[in-house]
Amino acid sequence: MSVTSRRAVLGGALGAAGLVGLGVPAQAVTRRRPRVLIATNEPWGTYHVAPLLAEAARRGVRLTQLVPDLSKVKPDEPVPVATLDRAPRADLLVVAGAGDWPLECAARLRRLPVAASSLAYLGPDEAPGARRLRHRLRTITSSSRAEARAFASYLGTHRRVRVVGSPQTDDLPVRAPEPGLVLVVTSVTHPDGTGGAAPGTELLLRAADALKRSGKRVLVGLHPREDRTLWERYEISGVPTLRASARAEAAIGIPGTIFPLIAAVGTPLVGCTDPALRVPEYLLSVCSSTIRSAGEAVPAVGGARLPDAATLADAVGPVGGSAARLLDAWRHHH
Repeated sequence: MSVTSRRAVLGGALGAAGLVGLGVPAQAVTRRRPRVLIATNEPWGTYHVAPLLAEAARRGVRLTQLVPDLSKVKPDEPVPVATLDRAPRADLLVVAGAGDWPLECAARLRRLPVAASSLAYLGPDEAPGARRLRHRLRTITSSSRAEARAFASYLGTHRRVRVVGSPQTDDLPVRAPEPGLVLVVTSVTHPDGTGGAAPGTELLLRAADALKRSGKRVLVGLHPREDRTLWERYEISGVPTLRASARAEAAIGIPGTIFPLIAAVGTPLVGCTDPALRVPEYLLSVCSSTIRSAGEAVPAVGGARLPDAATLADAVGPVGGSAARLLDAWRHHH
């Protein structure tokens, strides 16, 4: 199938599933442009905010991510950052979770309106500190209906969650799979000051080895906080994992935020699961199958298929214009 016809088929499937963009509200430019502070559960992890920068710049929206200190901020960091003591004046605080750092920011900035936006997946269990945020939330957003259900459970609320899509789907790559190429999607092997780790990496390493021995070409898409040295025996992608997924016949990894996005590209997924790993069910729903031993990797990847359109729509959310919808949600509730 040609790239053009493959893209048309994928686009048609997304459209049939209700995934095509909803457009930008006409009132988007009628109100004063807000100044937004953002605090995430991974205090120095700016990679969830980066996909918003282009649309924010186009609209003149000022985004600043709050960090505990500047010790882990790279000199070339594109996302504007500030400590609480140096935080610029703002109209809204966005918390991307109810972890220690967002809670501290909300407590210190007690006069600011607060929104909660799921910029990355969170477990479905209610967060211990969620009750300290609930009464202050002006709006709650998530990327998809499935993520909205998990995020509401995490926040311990029955309020409506506004589905806006994922900004990362605003520029989905055109799928052009290369024969025999498998993308290995890593998570984080070791926790550090910037955030926690996910169980399952040892299984994923063994699975990658089994795939290579079977004759597959292994391309590794590194999580931004992953230990690169663990994967240097393979080719490591020089472009973001989502873009790299367009080259792969299939992807295998520890289920995470990027899984529904890879499925939206049209690349089928296999999940590496671990008894200690707890992820929302919708991340498993986009997997063709899951494995618990390295010996299962080769047949699982060989038979990998995409989920049905309804499952894809539920997990991915609307595609196209997502950054604009998220910024509009923040604008209308500051």
